[in-house]
Amino acid sequence: MTDRAIIQRPRPILDTRKALSRMGAVWFVTAALGQLAFVIYIAGFYYVASAQGDFERIDGRVIHGFLQEDPVGNALFLSHVLVAFWITASGPLQLIPQVRNRFRTFHRWNGRFYVTIAVFMSLGALYLTYSREKFGATQIILVNTLDAVLIISFALLALRAAMQRRFDDHRRWALRMFIAVSGVWFFRVGYGFYFLATSGQMPGTTRTLTGPADIAAASTWLFALLVLELYFLAQRRKSGPAKATMAIALAAATAFTAVGSVGASMIFWLPTLMS
Repeated sequence: MTDRAIIQRPRPILDTRKALSRMGAVWFVTAALGQLAFVIYIAGFYYVASAQGDFERIDGRVIHGFLQEDPVGNALFLSHVLVAFWITASGPLQLIPQVRNRFRTFHRWNGRFYVTIAVFMSLGALYLTYSREKFGATQIILVNTLDAVLIISFALLALRAAMQRRFDDHRRWALRMFIAVSGVWFFRVGYGFYFLATSGQMPGTTRTLTGPADIAAASTWLFALLVLELYFLAQRRKSGPAKATMAIALAAATAFTAVGSVGASMIFWLPTLMS
């Protein structure tokens, strides 16, 4: 009887598929916590000031807020900042697997709510952008316009995929929509990161939002969307190094998001709530 050698392949030191998935989850948790801080700020400032009828205080925190000759725009502006609480709070809940799998009825209705207010807010933002005096660099206006258009497009595509029961496609479109809807939050995270990275100096920013750093901060969500597309690509690839490289990129994105959220809290949210 002949003995046969049993050749065993060495187990990989790192399971790159799991590493990629886990780093994606870590980034999402970090982003959700950063958005929670934003939600607390919206509730603590805009809702409290509105309940007190202190609209002058709100107007002092924004550019082109309330205008005497624009009642329609004023109503859209106020609804925009108040509804921002609900869309920022409901978005992350749509993407938590435990919520999606265990509370499917809630997931479906929250998703309908999320899509509806996202489209409403985007149309309102376009109206405010082009019906009022322009402020900021042309590039920022174009980036914000693209954001609104993509939100509407991603929302409709996510809804169609869900109705056709193409749930993998639905998940991808929903993630793209989440990034685009978070554009205002990413804007502040970009500033927050730059604030801490430059020790508060922030060269290239201006009060009129026309500096190169202003444009870069306004475009932060575009970089996040690019990272998401690369994440989808790495998921489809069988190559271990590709997945490992993307996991490292997500670790860097997580660090950026965490630092930016802390910086945004320091320069935007906490000072306003404590004033």
